[in-house]
Amino acid sequence: MEKSTITIDVILDPNKIPEQINWQASDSTAEMIQRSKAMCLAFWDGADKSALRIDLWTKDMMVDEMGDFFYQMMMTMADTFKRATKNTVLSEEMKSFAKDFYNKFREDMIKDQS
Repeated sequence: MEKSTITIDVILDPNKIPEQINWQASDSTAEMIQRSKAMCLAFWDGADKSALRIDLWTKDMMVDEMGDFFYQMMMTMADTFKRATKNTVLSEEMKSFAKDFYNKFREDMIKDQS
């Protein structure tokens, strides 16, 4: 049996707020530790039929980056859902929602800058 390992290190400030998120995967082509400003990790607990999540972001994660991050995650989740279920209709609905979300987010960002 093969094994793949993903290591995540979170460096916290004195108030336990993430300052840095580093990760490395044993199967990755990247040899160096990768740095990230945010992460969302979810596990499915089959016994409890519930999702267990870890959502973290660093102090230097900008609001506009968070909008981009969520848009890309929703698009990726739609692709994953399609691959797992073969349900193209719901996958496209998820992508449509993600696009609407992103457009509204951008509009709000422009309003806030005015």
